[in-house]
Amino acid sequence: MEQLNIWIAITSFAVLIQAGVLVALFVSVRKTSARMEAIVTDLHKKTAPILESTQAIVVDSRPKIDAITDNLLAASTSIRSQVERLDATVSDAVDRTRLQIIRADDLVTRTVDRVEETTEVVHRSVISPVRQMAGIVTGLTTGIGAFFGRRGGAEREDSPQDEEMFI
Repeated sequence: MEQLNIWIAITSFAVLIQAGVLVALFVSVRKTSARMEAIVTDLHKKTAPILESTQAIVVDSRPKIDAITDNLLAASTSIRSQVERLDATVSDAVDRTRLQIIRADDLVTRTVDRVEETTEVVHRSVISPVRQMAGIVTGLTTGIGAFFGRRGGAEREDSPQDEEMFI
């Protein structure tokens, strides 16, 4: 039995030590809790005015933010409308310019064609008969020169080629 008493005494001593540790832990937690409550109270006192001020600013700013949002919406709608009108105007101007360029191209093409036709007509009606006349005159001159005994080609410095350059 003596051993049992020793074990009971050791266990009792261990329980007393545990109880002492628990009491010390309780006191320590209580002090920490009191400090935390003091910090929370101090923090609440300091942040409460900031939160109230922030809430007042948000409440005061809300109508202004709504007005700004409405104005931005109206401005974007107006800008979109103006851009669409500008796009239509630019497209119309580009189409008209393209049409005028086509007309100018047709006019230049017709003018060039008429100049070519006129050149052909002048060539046929003026230059060809002048060549023929020059040939006849050269033939007559050569014939008359041969008839009177002169040499036809030696005295004549003009040639049909010179007449073509002159005309």
